[in-house]
Amino acid sequence: MGLPQRVFYTVHEAAARWGCTISDIAGWSGTGSLRVVTGIPSVECGERSASGLVQIQPTDILPIFRRCGTGPHSAPVKRIRPLEEQEWLHISTPEEGVMVSIGDVMILGNDVQRFEDAHNLFDRIAEGAGLGEDGDYDWVGMHVEITRRVFEEGLPISQAEWIRELQDWFSNNSRDGTFPDERSIRRRLKPVLDALKFRRSKG
Repeated sequence: MGLPQRVFYTVHEAAARWGCTISDIAGWSGTGSLRVVTGIPSVECGERSASGLVQIQPTDILPIFRRCGTGPHSAPVKRIRPLEEQEWLHISTPEEGVMVSIGDVMILGNDVQRFEDAHNLFDRIAEGAGLGEDGDYDWVGMHVEITRRVFEEGLPISQAEWIRELQDWFSNNSRDGTFPDERSIRRRLKPVLDALKFRRSKG
């Protein structure tokens, strides 16, 4: 007997699963294509209270979803919607709202499944997830790893260290331990470094 379906995925897990960024997920949630949830302690919303798993609106805390990775890792949430309800509630106590970390922002498993079915997502990922012009390497996966690295750990101390990290990532995620040469990774990493205005040692 197998395990039941996962109850939720963090937005980082969903981004890695779909080959996108958490900024994309924030956009889809903001336009109503996805529900984004988190868990909160008991709060007061006027004359009623709320706690547990609640829906939040990423556009309320958009800086933590920045594509470039320069935003904060947490932000106060002041508006929530209990699951299965239609009305949004404004947190009155505590007045500053509830601090939510990006690592605690999630998508319900059923919503993940519906989104994948609606957009035929696994077929799209399977068609584009592997081959690059420099060999059979998962370049899409590399960009997901870059996004995870910047959001969760920040920038490395040098470009050379980042290239070594990515070579280790390829080796650990390949069947035979192979990885691309430094030049191939550097060429694909350069637009990211330019966008982030990378100023540390190029090592």
